[in-house]
Amino acid sequence: LYTGTLRHRRFRPTPHAFSYRVFLAYLNLDRLDDAMRVSPLLGHNRRAWASFRDDDHFGDSGLPMAARVRAYAKARGVTLPDGPIYLLTHLRYLGYCFNPISLYYCCNHNDEPEAVLAEVNSTFGERALYWLPAGARPGAPLQHRVAKQMHVSPFNGMQMDYAFSLTAPGASLVAHMETLAHEDADETPFFDATLTLTREPWTARHIHRALLRHPWMTASVITAIHWQAFRLWWKGQPYI
Repeated sequence: LYTGTLRHRRFRPTPHAFSYRVFLAYLNLDRLDDAMRVSPLLGHNRRAWASFRDDDHFGDSGLPMAARVRAYAKARGVTLPDGPIYLLTHLRYLGYCFNPISLYYCCNHNDEPEAVLAEVNSTFGERALYWLPAGARPGAPLQHRVAKQMHVSPFNGMQMDYAFSLTAPGASLVAHMETLAHEDADETPFFDATLTLTREPWTARHIHRALLRHPWMTASVITAIHWQAFRLWWKGQPYI
C-alpha cells in the first residue's frame, strides 16, 4: 500500500496547480488472490468495497495479468527479467474504477525494476501503453522520454513528449512526468504531475484505515479531474 500526494502543475500558457491526498495498491501480479484475501473488504474479480478486476486493465481477458504483461512484452520485442511484476494502481472502489495511470514494475529476483510499463487511460475511454527501460545505473531513477500517443487532457496538444522519472519502489516512491513539446529548445515543461508516496504494510488494519479516509478513491479522482478542468477552462486555457 502506498499513500501520499498527487500534485499537478501547469506552467504555460495558463498557470494552474493543485494537490490531493491519494493511496494506491502495489500488488505482486502473481499473488493477486493472496493479496485480496487479507481482508473481507477486498475481492479479486468479485464485488467488494475494494476489488481488483482483471478486465479493468489491458490485454487478453483470458490471461492472468502477469501473463498479459509478459505476452505484450514478447510481442513488442521487449526482454523482461524473470523476477516478479508489481502493479501500482487504483483498485475498483464501490463498483467504480478509473486509473489515469498504472505502472507495471518488471523486476529481477532482487526486486529491482529493469523495465516499467505505463498504462495510461483517458476520460474519453482510450488507453495507451508506454515501455520505459531501466536506468543505466542500478538504484538511479528510471528516466525515459516517449512520444505522446493520445489525448489525455483536452487542454494539451498532441505534438508533445512525456518525460518520465521514476524511483524504484521502496520505503518511498516518486513517479514524475512532464509534458514537453517535440521541438522545444529550452525544455520548459507545459505541465507536470508527481506522485510522492510512502509505503505501508499490506495488512487489513492499514487497508481499512485507508478506506475510511478515502472510501471511494476512484470517484474522488474522476470528480477532481473534471473540477480542475472546469477551473482551467474558466481561467481561459484554450480547449483543443
